[in-house]
Amino acid sequence: MRIPFELAETLAVVVDEGTLDAAARRLHVTPSAVSQRIKALEEQLGRLVLVRSKPVRATDAGTSVIRLARQLALLEHDALAELGADDGETAVTSVPLAVNADSLATWFLAPMADLARRHPVVFDLHRDDQDFTAGLLESGTVMGAVTSRAVPVAGCRSSALGAMRYEAVATPGYVERWLTGERAEDLPHAPLVDFDRRDDLQNAWLARQGVEPARPPRHYVPASNDFAAAVRLGLGWAMLPRFQSHDALERGELVLLGGPPVDVALHWQQWNLRSPLLDAIAGAVVAEGRRVLAPV
Repeated sequence: MRIPFELAETLAVVVDEGTLDAAARRLHVTPSAVSQRIKALEEQLGRLVLVRSKPVRATDAGTSVIRLARQLALLEHDALAELGADDGETAVTSVPLAVNADSLATWFLAPMADLARRHPVVFDLHRDDQDFTAGLLESGTVMGAVTSRAVPVAGCRSSALGAMRYEAVATPGYVERWLTGERAEDLPHAPLVDFDRRDDLQNAWLARQGVEPARPPRHYVPASNDFAAAVRLGLGWAMLPRFQSHDALERGELVLLGGPPVDVALHWQQWNLRSPLLDAIAGAVVAEGRRVLAPV
């Protein structure tokens, strides 16, 4: 059994774009041609590769084919580079990566920009909580990920980056309004800001203060920069990385609430595939992470 690259690539594009029509526009063919390619792939494999939902999603078999398509595209890029093809002759390679919101908002884009200047590559960044980005590697959605998971995902290798250090901060006005007495008595009633319902950083800090995490009222602000802005505007207190709080702390616009910081150890995981491009991405991410993050 053989899997034609064109058919595997088409499946990957369909899943990336979410619909057959959008995939057709990207591939410069008709939606009927896309549908025929997917049908041909399913007939050749003898199993379904696509769930035709909105958006579409890959089956387990389709996930394996998509991983193959991404690996082949990467190997093609590396082969052309070794053959000395000019940038104009080398197709720009799309590399999907997963990263947590706070890294994306602070340090992660700088190495991506440097890589894009040196290689014919574009990045398809998937943002998710650091506890869940490894799942995107397992599914074949991405080739590399910033994750809190140290143990390598099957078929991947892992490198330590450092720790994102979070500290509890609030505005002076907020502290004056909500935290004037004993912290253990005030914190259960003081509004806090959570990124989303999977964000447990504030809960971890509250537990260390001897406060039941479920008690305080909370706002939800699911965007990293807006999350920090909500704290600076006095909406509530929250755990912010020093990247986002340093200037405001220096100006007195924010104050530390005390207590130990919460460190989140981060790792870079990527497919265990010999690829100069993927190795260059890993080298840039690991170097920048170890430069700016706190030692574990």
